[in-house]
Amino acid sequence: MWILALSFGAYLFALWKRPLLYVGLVLQVVYIFSRGAELGRLPLVGPHDTLIFLAASMAAFAAAFAYALKDRSRFLNSVAVIAALFTAFAMTTPQQNSPLPPVLKTIWFECHVVLAFMSYALFGIAAVFGGVYLKDRQTSFEGLGYRAVLIGYCLFTLSMIFGGIWAYLAWGTYWIWTPKELWTSILFAYYSFYLHARLRQWWIGRPMAVLGIAGFAITMFTYLGVSLLMKSSHSF
Repeated sequence: MWILALSFGAYLFALWKRPLLYVGLVLQVVYIFSRGAELGRLPLVGPHDTLIFLAASMAAFAAAFAYALKDRSRFLNSVAVIAALFTAFAMTTPQQNSPLPPVLKTIWFECHVVLAFMSYALFGIAAVFGGVYLKDRQTSFEGLGYRAVLIGYCLFTLSMIFGGIWAYLAWGTYWIWTPKELWTSILFAYYSFYLHARLRQWWIGRPMAVLGIAGFAITMFTYLGVSLLMKSSHSF
């Protein structure tokens, strides 16, 4: 757990020393791989592991998007704060170290989960761009937020396809309308609306920034809210 404490500190101090954001990312990547080697499986079951993966994914995507920015300090600082919060939350949740049940030992499950959380991270990046745009009114921020959503939407679509295949192999049906699946459908419909709205000139700017922020709120409820408040077949 000490490596998580170090990554948490690195993300926080990245507000003053930006390279520490990448130090925090490296520490979390090391933690994820060490967990996987220790468990002998993909370490993405339960809030502890998925929060770490989400924080690391956001930091990694932020580093990639930052190359397109001249003034990247506000954007990277916001991502560092979010990554630190996710890491702190992860440290308060128990690790799930038990072996995977047979129903989860499939490449379809692994692809489904990895792509889902990568898309969540991109939706988070879009929300950060939306917040920075509302503050600075730089058109490039809103455009990059749109690109983040577009990439995340493609990954999320693949995740749903792989999840349907996994569900069929596990339960004999592609969709069983659990609360998690219902909110996943709502999230997919929401970002479908976002992408279609972006094609209309009058939505570009502040409305799209607000939609991006609201979308990440729905994403977090789909991820954590449903798992904590509703009974579902998903544990993440």
